[in-house]
Amino acid sequence: MTTVSGDFELTMDELRVVARYVVESAEEVLPVFQAANPGDLRPRAAIDAAREFANGVRRSKLQRITSLDAHRAAKEAATETERLAARAAGDAASAAYLHPIAKATQVGHILRAAASAALVGELNAGGDFTVGLKLIEQARQRATPVLIDVLNRYPLAPTGKSRAAQLMTILDTSLRASR
Repeated sequence: MTTVSGDFELTMDELRVVARYVVESAEEVLPVFQAANPGDLRPRAAIDAAREFANGVRRSKLQRITSLDAHRAAKEAATETERLAARAAGDAASAAYLHPIAKATQVGHILRAAASAALVGELNAGGDFTVGLKLIEQARQRATPVLIDVLNRYPLAPTGKSRAAQLMTILDTSLRASR
């Protein structure tokens, strides 16, 4: 079994679980980006690269390149929902390279896509916070024991003032409490 070492260890199997979780979140909102940008395949490519890794293919430059490309697409997006969707796709591909270092910023690589998907739902519902909370609960229910174990190796998610940061903190707290 291949492991990645730092402040603690992560196995490739654990990284695949994380990547699969992030892919599921990103796929939920990819249609938001694709509907507005049908010719921009960068977020789709990032999700596909992440799924390949989650399904057992070795991680490679493909995940790194497609992650960067999807994040560039996010920067170029015309609306916040498109930006969030493309960023979630980039996060999916970058999950293959989650670092085993005890820094709160790493939690974003695990949970930011789910928080972004919840925020997209909120925004599409006219800013209805209950929609975002419902989607966070669904993301919590999708989390496997392995994902929660990996999450618990990291410090709490960084707090922030943005709604996406608030949703990520809510998800982080609920996942750690469900252990």
